Amino acid sequence: MGKKHKKIAVEGGGGDLSTNPFGALESKGLPEREIAPRETQPSSPPKQSEKKKSRGRVDVVRQRSAGSGGWTTVAKNFVGISVEEKNALKKTIQKRCGVGGTLKNGAIEIQGDKRDQIREVLESAGFRVVFAGG
Repeated sequence: MGKKHKKIAVEGGGGDLSTNPFGALESKGLPEREIAPRETQPSSPPKQSEKKKSRGRVDVVRQRSAGSGGWTTVAKNFVGISVEEKNALKKTIQKRCGVGGTLKNGAIEIQGDKRDQIREVLESAGFRVVFAGG
């Protein structure tokens, strides 16, 4: 004995699906809302005076990691930045690159050759990135 499935008629003649389910509701007793005209401001390009200030030079180096022989990308020579901010940058880079990493001796070490992705994150944070070494 199999299960019997009820078939739904798809031909016309059924209920009208184009009706508004809220059409019968009344707005009696509700406060009226005034619709303010949209303020249209011409979109202006960012001014040169609002240009991001460089927060200093950061060297990004690709090197062989110890032990496994794979690549490691190191961002070092941060000036005037706290350990908490370096840790936040490290987490942002890790999420962007999809790899692991660590913070050692003030340098951010990321697994793999991720120089271009690290450059994008650091430049968006206001640093001037320089590729150093091999």
